[in-house]
Amino acid sequence: MNLMLPKDIFKNKTILITGGGSGLGLSMAEGLLELGATVAILSRNEEKLKKAAQSLEEKTGSKVYWVAADVRDAEKIDASIAQIVQETGGLHGVVNNAAGNFISPTERLSANAFSSIIDIVLKGTIHTTMSAGKYWMSQKQPGVFVNIVTTYASTGSAFVVPSATAKAGVVALTRSLAVEWAKYGIRTNAIAPGPFPTEGAWSRLFPKDALPAELASKMDPAKKIPLGRVGQHHELVNLVSYLLSDFSGFMNGEVVTFDGGEWLQGAGEFNWLQAVPNQLWDAIEAATRKGK
Repeated sequence: MNLMLPKDIFKNKTILITGGGSGLGLSMAEGLLELGATVAILSRNEEKLKKAAQSLEEKTGSKVYWVAADVRDAEKIDASIAQIVQETGGLHGVVNNAAGNFISPTERLSANAFSSIIDIVLKGTIHTTMSAGKYWMSQKQPGVFVNIVTTYASTGSAFVVPSATAKAGVVALTRSLAVEWAKYGIRTNAIAPGPFPTEGAWSRLFPKDALPAELASKMDPAKKIPLGRVGQHHELVNLVSYLLSDFSGFMNGEVVTFDGGEWLQGAGEFNWLQAVPNQLWDAIEAATRKGK
């Protein structure tokens, strides 16, 4: 990975990553290991965790700690935090990355569908945050949270309403605790990433083979981003590492949008004029002057 922080910046520090067995969580774990952190990954799937830990250890040469637990279960999260502290000797940072999502017209969703997403994304983040926060307070020790949210937590979004609702709650949690827990030396920030594709994630969320070819071609996320590309994992890893580090010691309660300008592209009323070819602007200008 192309990492910006000094090696060993997280030496003697333990970082917990929920949802750390795959995707972006796995990339974060790899990057933090390379920066000297003791890393613990947590998710429900024990088999996936074992494979992830083995892969990370082979890549980095560092031991990886893992705990199989469901973030929806507050008691199991308490036990998991205690286990991580016992095995690693402490806990210094938490990345709340565990999430769930699906795309659907909202009227098709059952109450259980809403609950399944809200329980993982919002309640899961609350459980991990409360457990780690109470541990730090009891030890009179500073700590730092980085919560992974989404740009539509602020704007809302059709067809992912449970996720938007839950992530909006995480944003409120982030900003609220940034004020309330700062007196304990606990910082709380969040990242709202744009598209950072992971293997299989996009196809599971919305399988393109179920769509007509013309419609599927319009789903390329890079087409909605002014920079013309999706994010690279090491870029997100660098931001997460910065927010976890003492270099960001004065940043608290911030939600960092990290999407190549995607949400701004959709927010500007006249941004669609990007589609006008350069050669037509002379004609538009002439017609405008004639109208005046």
